[in-house]
Amino acid sequence: MLAFTLLSVLLCATCSFALSFTDGLLPNGNFEYGPKPSQMKGTEVIGHNAIPEWEISGFVEYIKSGQKQGDMLLVVPEGSFAVRLGNEASIKQKMKVTKGMYYSLTFSAARTCAQEETLNVSVSPDSGVLPMQTLYSSSGWDSYAWAFQAEVPVVDIVIHNPGVEEDPACGPLIDSIAIKALYPPKMSGKNLLKNGDFEEGPYVFPNTSWGVLIPPNIEDDHSPLPGWMVESLKAVKYIDSDHFSVPEGKRGVELVAGKESAIAQIARTIVGKQYTLSFAVGDANNACEGTMVVEAFAGEKTVKVPYTSKGKGGYKRAVLKFTAVSTRTRVMFLSTFYTMRSDDFASLCGPVIDDVKLLSVRSPRFFL
Repeated sequence: MLAFTLLSVLLCATCSFALSFTDGLLPNGNFEYGPKPSQMKGTEVIGHNAIPEWEISGFVEYIKSGQKQGDMLLVVPEGSFAVRLGNEASIKQKMKVTKGMYYSLTFSAARTCAQEETLNVSVSPDSGVLPMQTLYSSSGWDSYAWAFQAEVPVVDIVIHNPGVEEDPACGPLIDSIAIKALYPPKMSGKNLLKNGDFEEGPYVFPNTSWGVLIPPNIEDDHSPLPGWMVESLKAVKYIDSDHFSVPEGKRGVELVAGKESAIAQIARTIVGKQYTLSFAVGDANNACEGTMVVEAFAGEKTVKVPYTSKGKGGYKRAVLKFTAVSTRTRVMFLSTFYTMRSDDFASLCGPVIDDVKLLSVRSPRFFL
């Protein structure tokens, strides 16, 4: 009886562990648990497994918040520690996932030396290159999202710096790496677009106030924003209602880089049938002031929606009516102008779009 009781407790504990997975930081994803003093040479980490839960290669530094680099003070957004990847350095962690499931990684990164840096992000066999030459926040830190589909039950998550700087210590700071399972929504009778409210998307760190950048689809085979493609040269920003003003629900998209920042989706339509595309345009309550214009495209029609922002939140609604000329209709949104925040004149910002709906116009019925 005692053996049966112990077995039952073990089984319950195992089930609880299996079901207790929640979206959030990877184990030691904020690097608060660091190497032992014997595994450090100055700031350089010595030993492949010196950082708990991680495997490192190349020149990796363990950085404490407030540490100085010349005249620059290094700031860490989450907790007190981060890692810096030198030339050809990488960090890796194994993770159990569900085969066939979609996931999104979110991590924070900051440049420290070079004017242009890139990061290779990979979950075998998928990989992508994220450019870091454009800064979107005045703090120097940005959060990035990158998505993948699990092809095996155990994957290696790798972030690698391919840089070739003269100073081997130069390279990006990495902190706060999280994962989130994605559940791609389907279209319905209430909306022919998928994820038109943007509620499904990457993990947003609760302790950061700069949103999450979603890179162009040419750098990401699987979008962290299910249903949507980022068809532009620069990223769009995924924002939440805890830190920004969002027209509807808890999530929205900020078009932060003018015409270089666009999102699109292809919807099934019937040739000759009439449709209405409705959406909300606003500002994120982030000191993004001035007249902003969102351009919406559907079929052969386009509309420009001006929005005068005081940078304190608010929105307006707009509608684009069109007749489908194909069985596949591309719906796209972009911002006409570049805009900078009025409180620092350094951070790119732009209009917010949300609550996007595509519906067919029913033909009126005539009764005799």
